[in-house]
Amino acid sequence: MRGAIFPRLKAAFAGGAAGGPVLIAAAIAALALANSPVAPLYDAVLALPFGVSAGSLAFVLPLGGWVNDGLMALFFLLVGLEIRRELVDGQLASLPRAAAPAMAAAGGMLVPALIYAAFAWRDPAALRGWAIPVATDIAFSLTVLRVLGRLVPAGLRVFLTALAILDDLAAIVIIAVFYTVQLDPAALAAGGAVWLGLAVLNRAGVRALGAYMMGFVLLWACLARSGVHPTLAGMAVAFVVPMREHDGEVPAHALERLLLNWVAYAVLPLFALANAGLRLQALSWTMLTGPVALGIFLGLLLGKPLGVFGATWLGVKARLVHLPAQLSWRGLAGAAVLCGIGFTVSLFIGHLAFAVVARQAEVKAAVFAASLLSALAGVAILALGPRQKSQDG
Repeated sequence: MRGAIFPRLKAAFAGGAAGGPVLIAAAIAALALANSPVAPLYDAVLALPFGVSAGSLAFVLPLGGWVNDGLMALFFLLVGLEIRRELVDGQLASLPRAAAPAMAAAGGMLVPALIYAAFAWRDPAALRGWAIPVATDIAFSLTVLRVLGRLVPAGLRVFLTALAILDDLAAIVIIAVFYTVQLDPAALAAGGAVWLGLAVLNRAGVRALGAYMMGFVLLWACLARSGVHPTLAGMAVAFVVPMREHDGEVPAHALERLLLNWVAYAVLPLFALANAGLRLQALSWTMLTGPVALGIFLGLLLGKPLGVFGATWLGVKARLVHLPAQLSWRGLAGAAVLCGIGFTVSLFIGHLAFAVVARQAEVKAAVFAASLLSALAGVAILALGPRQKSQDG
């Protein structure tokens, strides 16, 4: 047993795409800091103002704000590049291949949102959190699959990756549409001009990544002033980085590789360190049984698997989609349960939805509990069932 498990754990740490273990360690560290004697120092560091100013222009945020609004833009830039690659030559490149994960993703967003709304519909303030349980954490869910090793066929990994990428795309659209504050038209127009300028550079054959990263910073600054959440600059720039090969290299692919380790081992762990600091003594039974906590918890733990599995099952029975190769119904059930791991993007949307500290505590407690139980249940389904053949080695 020892010889079987340790190679899988080692593989789970190999490569930037498997940054889930580091993310877990950062979340545990945040919990420990928030419930230790140094908790006031932890809060003070996150609240430390930092930034630059030039005349009437000022970009000053607390350190935690720079993590959420600044570094997370790099996460969304990487997600955008992954989505674009999948659309061009991956699982989403053709309608037949994309149909099943797209239908699963749609069900996996709709059902959790409806479950949350069923608990929170009487409270308009609580209802702002309806999107919290719709997202799947790709780093955590794929780390679980890597630890299971050859018990998991390649087709299941491909399906879950495509589903999680579509989930992230939908989350970005939700953030743009539902969590945008009052708009500044001039700043938004300036951001549009920056993006068009980058598109012109692409058409003109400019391949230097430095030019696109400078445009990314400018676009981020414009969106930060406009009222649109600045992390969306990442997705916008991802779709104008050149995809045509030049001197044996595709610039978009090169940027994706460059960002992969930074996001997996720096950006996401710092996000967890800044946002996972749940004070256990602040929790109460009333909070944990309120509409926000119950809506998130049941939305992730039950809504996600019901939506993902149910939508796929209906699609197959109606002959709208085909179950992907190497993916059994048991494998689909395990993947659907793992979709209830909603850590990173769920916490991010919770940060946008609620400014009240007490509500933030409800969000964190519900996301943590649902994600942990989803991971354990998914492992049980995939590891304890009949062995499935893996064709990837």
